[in-house]
Amino acid sequence: MNVGALVRRTARRFAAARLHYGHGTDNAHDEAAYLVLRALDLPFHADAAIPVNDADLRRVEGLVRRRIRERIPTAYLLKEAWLDGLPFYVDRRVIVPRSHIAGLLHSWPGRVRRVLDLCAGSACLAVLAARAFPFAKVDAVDISDASLAVAGRNRRLHRLEHRIELVRSDLFTRLRGRRYDLILTNPPYVPQAVMRRLPAEYRHEPGLALGAGEDGMDLVARILAAAPEHLTPGGALLCEIGDNRRALERRYPRLPLRWPRPEVFIYRPPRTAGASRAPARRAARS
Repeated sequence: MNVGALVRRTARRFAAARLHYGHGTDNAHDEAAYLVLRALDLPFHADAAIPVNDADLRRVEGLVRRRIRERIPTAYLLKEAWLDGLPFYVDRRVIVPRSHIAGLLHSWPGRVRRVLDLCAGSACLAVLAARAFPFAKVDAVDISDASLAVAGRNRRLHRLEHRIELVRSDLFTRLRGRRYDLILTNPPYVPQAVMRRLPAEYRHEPGLALGAGEDGMDLVARILAAAPEHLTPGGALLCEIGDNRRALERRYPRLPLRWPRPEVFIYRPPRTAGASRAPARRAARS
């Protein structure tokens, strides 16, 4: 048995088991390659002809059985997820990193000196922002102590203790007086009805990090209400909302938004003080 053969065999088993993907892969072959290669501590470009010994085969087999029987996402089995080419420690205290925001940071225009990663979870976006903006200070904020423990581990993993500050806060509550050039957030946005029918794989993730009220907009509304008071002039909010674009536009039909991806919007508050408070008033009434 070599690595290539083991990946192919695992992919066939995953396809037959009708697993659900979406935690870093979207098909049986990629999921199998992810599990096999990282379980064997091999890079993703490893030679398929590398032989697999009996001990390694047993390790992979144990993980494959759990992936199929318990529907545990591979990232949780490996305690590792990858985003934008970087590894992150993960466990069930945080959702598996998969934000579409990651790919938008490299081409972000203008000077960025202060960044906020709101609803930070594993702090994957905080780490990516610190790397994309090498002169920026980054605040990683989450309401969960458990999530912040994972965030701290990733901050150490990427040696960014001096640039990323971890803050326990219910959104902006403990950020009074702090302003940012860029606010990143991948908040909970799953509507109630969708939460009830999530595939088994997603039920291993913390519900607090997924569900957000009847239409999925509860947290997004609070963020839009408060963000203008925490942005520098010309600053922007970059927010991921999944499939909720219609729900957002129903709540805020006049809000000036740009959509660099179908799942992500950019909001830049108007420069005048009176205008910048208008979205907050609409959010408060929603």
